[in-house]
Amino acid sequence: MREISARSFPGIPALMFAIALALGGLYLGLSGFVALVDDRFDPALIPGILLIGLSVLIFVGLYKMEPRQTAVLSLFGKYVGTTKETGLRFQNPFYSKMLVSMRVRNFESGRLKVNDANGSPIEIAAIVVWEVQDSAEAVFNVDDYESFVQIQSESAIRAMASSYPYDPHTEKEISLRSHPDEISRHMKEEIQQRFDQAGIKVIEARISHLAYAPEIAQAMLQRQQAGAVIAARSLIVEGAVGMVESALDSLKEKGVIDLDEERRAAMVSNLLVVLCSDGTTQPVINAGSIY
Repeated sequence: MREISARSFPGIPALMFAIALALGGLYLGLSGFVALVDDRFDPALIPGILLIGLSVLIFVGLYKMEPRQTAVLSLFGKYVGTTKETGLRFQNPFYSKMLVSMRVRNFESGRLKVNDANGSPIEIAAIVVWEVQDSAEAVFNVDDYESFVQIQSESAIRAMASSYPYDPHTEKEISLRSHPDEISRHMKEEIQQRFDQAGIKVIEARISHLAYAPEIAQAMLQRQQAGAVIAARSLIVEGAVGMVESALDSLKEKGVIDLDEERRAAMVSNLLVVLCSDGTTQPVINAGSIY
C-alpha cells in the first residue's frame, strides 16, 4: 500500500455555513415546537430538523491540521487518501480521519545485554532518529507503528552488536568501540531494513552506551590494562635499544673506549636496565679497572 494524495476543502467557509444552517434550523425548529405546544402542526418543523442535522454533519467533517501533520482518510475500512493541507479543513463527514505526525522523532533504547562476535556479554544502547515517510503504510501495514519502531530498533541493535567484537584484535578489524562511524552506518542499515514495510525512514542511529556486562567488566578491565602496559613497555624497549645502539656507535667513533664483546654485552645490559627500569637506578662507582 502506498500513500495517495487527497484534497480537502477550506474549513472556515464550511464552519460559517454550518453555523448559519444551525441558527436557521433552530429558528424553524423552535417555531414548529411552539406550534406543537399549541396543538397545531407547523410545516417549518421538518426543514428545521433537516437543517440542524445537516449542520451537525458539516461540524463532524471539520478537523484541524498542524504543520508536518497528515490526515489518513478511509471510508468504511477502505483507504481513500491522505491530506496534508494545514489549518481548519473540511472533508466528507463519513470519512474516518487518523492524524499522523510527519515530524522528526527520536528515542533511546534501553540498555540491552547481548553477546558480541567473540561471545563476550556486553551492554549496549542506541539513539534512533526517525520520521514517517509514508503515512498509509505506517497506519495500515502495521498495527501500532510507534511500538513497531521501538521493538524493531532493539532487534536490529542486537543483531548488529553480535556481528562485531567489542575491542579490535588486529589493527584493521572493525569493532564496536574503535569504529563508531562504521558501526552507526551498519546499525542504520539494519534498522532501515525492518522499517521499510512500515513506511518509516531512519535519519540517524548512534550508540549512546557501550560497556562490558558487570560480571566480566573487572576481568576485561585488567586485560585492557595489561594490554596497555605491554604496548607501553614495547615502546620503551624499542626506544632504549635505539639509544644504546647510538651510544655505543658514538663511543666507538670518538675512540673514547674500546670494548671487547663481553664488556660490550655487559654495558648494553646495564644501559637497558637503566633505560627500561620503572624506578630510579642507583649508580655504582668502580674504582678499579673495568678489566
